[in-house]
Amino acid sequence: MRSTFSITSEDNPGVLMRIASLIYRRGYNIASMSVGRTHKKGISRFTVVVEGGEGDYEQVRKQLKKLVEVIEVRSLSQEGPFVERWLSLVKVNAPLEMRPHVLQTAEIFRCRVIDLGADAITLEITGDHGKLNACIEAFKPYGIIEIAGSGSVALSRSGFITENMEK
Repeated sequence: MRSTFSITSEDNPGVLMRIASLIYRRGYNIASMSVGRTHKKGISRFTVVVEGGEGDYEQVRKQLKKLVEVIEVRSLSQEGPFVERWLSLVKVNAPLEMRPHVLQTAEIFRCRVIDLGADAITLEITGDHGKLNACIEAFKPYGIIEIAGSGSVALSRSGFITENMEK
């Protein structure tokens, strides 16, 4: 089972290592970790996807909150609806005779062409984890040369959903 955490922290050297080490020392697998600055100066947001047992996530959340630089820890998976996106760059074998088929497949998955070479196309795929996996499977018959991925980026949904559900 997976859980997605949103962690805001001070933007100090070593915070990434302390967060990753804490999760690792507890024996959990980090499926994805991404970090970036927020709209507030000196504050970063981590999106961490952790794999483990169902009851383990609350302990991870409590331990993360104990880190000095950590400002807030939210378990998006437990709180309710959230939006999540993954980004991957995929370089696909695409000689001239196969190129129209590769581009047609890319269009189906709403991929953007990032680079076009003589024998390959590099595509940007953005979406949920399932969409990325399906897209990568669709490109396998053409020959995937290499893949690079960003991991999960997630935020809780705006209040619309819960307000409408309460009425």
